[in-house]
Amino acid sequence: MQKENQSWSRRKFVADLGKTGAFLMVHPLFSWANENGIAPRVAKIVAKTFGIDSHNHVDVPLVTAELPGPNVDLATDLKKSGLGAIVMTFAVDYQKLTYEGQAYERFINGLDAMDVILKNNQIQRALTIKDLQKAHKQKQPIVIQSVEGGHFLEGKIERLQIAYDRGLRHLGLLHDNDASVPLGDIYTNPPRWGGLTEFGSAVIKTCNRLGILIDLTHCSNDTINAALKVSTQPIMVSHTSLDTQLGQNANMAKMMKPRLISKEQAKIVADAGGVIGVWKHLTDTPWEYAENIRAMVDVVGVEHVCIGTDTKLTPAYRGPRKPEDQAQNPAPTERIGERSNLVWKDQKEGFYFTVVDAMLKVGFNENEIAKIGGGNFLRVFKAATGK
Repeated sequence: MQKENQSWSRRKFVADLGKTGAFLMVHPLFSWANENGIAPRVAKIVAKTFGIDSHNHVDVPLVTAELPGPNVDLATDLKKSGLGAIVMTFAVDYQKLTYEGQAYERFINGLDAMDVILKNNQIQRALTIKDLQKAHKQKQPIVIQSVEGGHFLEGKIERLQIAYDRGLRHLGLLHDNDASVPLGDIYTNPPRWGGLTEFGSAVIKTCNRLGILIDLTHCSNDTINAALKVSTQPIMVSHTSLDTQLGQNANMAKMMKPRLISKEQAKIVADAGGVIGVWKHLTDTPWEYAENIRAMVDVVGVEHVCIGTDTKLTPAYRGPRKPEDQAQNPAPTERIGERSNLVWKDQKEGFYFTVVDAMLKVGFNENEIAKIGGGNFLRVFKAATGK
């Protein structure tokens, strides 16, 4: 009884301190941020909110001979970022697919490599909304498993069950290249399929049944609109920006514009209950990024915007090379903008700390940051997974 009273007294003490904000001084993330020179107001918001990046690449080997891959300190990178979770994704079509079964082989290898990374970092995959809520409460990092593109299916719908059993809870329907059995038209390619294909429709229906969140990034407008009519659950577009936010680099803007979303199309996604992630591309500073978030909010409302950086939290994986190749052509150094914690030149803090600071400076309040930072993603994840 005495122990229970002591426990209750401690909880009451912490709660009382919380009323003045002082409880954050004992919060491990707040303490860590304070020790690393991060502004107290920013550290407080990061500690209280659940920061989630809805599209973050963790590079892994996809070739059997290269498994299990490099030793990756995902836990440290996550802590530095201030994020509580990432949607951890990879794609199997960066290199040309040349034979039947290759896409599925790469997919399984990618999951196997990620299994090792997660085990070594003592990080779990979130299978339900309760997993995310528990991780946030305990201040433990967690990931949502994703793959970018349904190439691994190769027309076999039953593989979605296998993927689900392996922890997949987020599926990017399309990527840069058509799957061997196409699912729909890609926004950067000439239309070929009239929008969503019959197989693409079946994939969406099966994901709805299993509890996998559908991501319609890389889909043409016709594909998106058809998918919205098929899906019985909210969807998302995890990484894009408004096609009015073109930044300062004209060449980059020209290249990226086909990947951006119009105001009209963004409203269609939002009206269907979806959420749109704003990426870091076409921004030279965190303030430009915050302004791009503001522009999206002004179009679709604060309930329909989230973060989706399209960056790599961990180092890029480029595979083994012969010694003579290394001597003649050393591995490239990391580029500004490639890593989540080094998105912008002269960035001093981790990603979410930097973005929260920028969002405050462009006029967002704490409640709005909480929604955009992770709350909106949690809503559609819960609806899609049904648990």
